[in-house]
Amino acid sequence: MEIGTKFRILSIDEEKEVQYYLKRMFIQKGYKFFAAQSGKDGITQITNGCPDLVLLDLILPDMDGMDIIKKVRSVSDCPMIVVSSKGKEKDKVSALDAGADDYITKPFGSEELMARIRCALRYRRKYGSKNVYEYDGLKVDYERRLVIVDGKQIHLTPVEYRIMEYLTMNSGKVVTYQMLLEKIWGPYVSENNKILRVNMTNIRRKIGDDPAEPKYIFTESGVGYRMAESED
Repeated sequence: MEIGTKFRILSIDEEKEVQYYLKRMFIQKGYKFFAAQSGKDGITQITNGCPDLVLLDLILPDMDGMDIIKKVRSVSDCPMIVVSSKGKEKDKVSALDAGADDYITKPFGSEELMARIRCALRYRRKYGSKNVYEYDGLKVDYERRLVIVDGKQIHLTPVEYRIMEYLTMNSGKVVTYQMLLEKIWGPYVSENNKILRVNMTNIRRKIGDDPAEPKYIFTESGVGYRMAESED
């Protein structure tokens, strides 16, 4: 039996053939499947139905796919995998930056798609019981996607928040540069960690963490970063 017996999957895709194929596959493997053929319908279903995972095509008749990702992220933190025929690197980076968790191009293999879904759901289950990270005035509220320092809400970009989320959920452990790069930007990302360093500089500035005398985020030279362990 697949992992999907208790999980609800929503596919937002205008292609009826794709929806029919996915419906047969998911029902056969024990998943509960829901379909939307427009962005507005998809957002409505997410708001009302709270799916466990969303599959999203970027090409839809009524809305731009990037706008849908942002709107979904404003109401839900459920895992979101883009499934699209748009396969250029800039499309993938833009989708991940906007808040998508993964990206797979059409045509796709069913086993690869299932593997990515299982991975996303495992990650959700693993960290789903943790609602808040707190340490010395810094608080990350995972349910509300908020970062607060000494009672003041800090504005982070979607990418900056996902970095903070991953670091705090692994607090006390060393997270390598490559682990962060692959988690945030995907396995195809360049090993050049300049983009990561830029985002880390911005995060530290916003939360008031001096890299010379860090309180929250510690640099393990040549390896990665370590977040101060949560107080809970």
